[in-house]
Amino acid sequence: MIEVALQQATSAAVPEESLFRVWAAAAAEREGTEVVIRIVDAEESAALNSAYRGKSGPTNVLSFPFVVPAGVPNELLGDLVICAPVVEREAREQDKRPEAHWAHMVVHGMLHLQGYDHIEDAEAEVMERREIEVLEGLGIENPYQETHSR
Repeated sequence: MIEVALQQATSAAVPEESLFRVWAAAAAEREGTEVVIRIVDAEESAALNSAYRGKSGPTNVLSFPFVVPAGVPNELLGDLVICAPVVEREAREQDKRPEAHWAHMVVHGMLHLQGYDHIEDAEAEVMERREIEVLEGLGIENPYQETHSR
């Protein structure tokens, strides 16, 4: 079981809270972990993206792993910050179901919190394979497969 604290700092329509729990649990590689998922607008996402990554503009998901001090028992993986307008826009542009893209962002962020990365090609391959596997288990098709249904 995974504990998910959902914070919504925007009035955007988002999937039901229970779905965030399902998606996070599917990607969690350890039982008993916790994650905070904060849904934000473009302004907050852009500010965080600039402050923590040195990049301008909003981004789909940011991951902030929690570094546990030595000897302190804690199950908090960290925080995910997901930008609702970016996720919705990307879903439209990529011709994906919005709910499937939200799931992908949660799974992607959860994997980052657990040490996965995609900076190097070999790392990206491992991470993408894991994302595809988790999403497939949720009945969601490969997010990296291009669709051309429009």
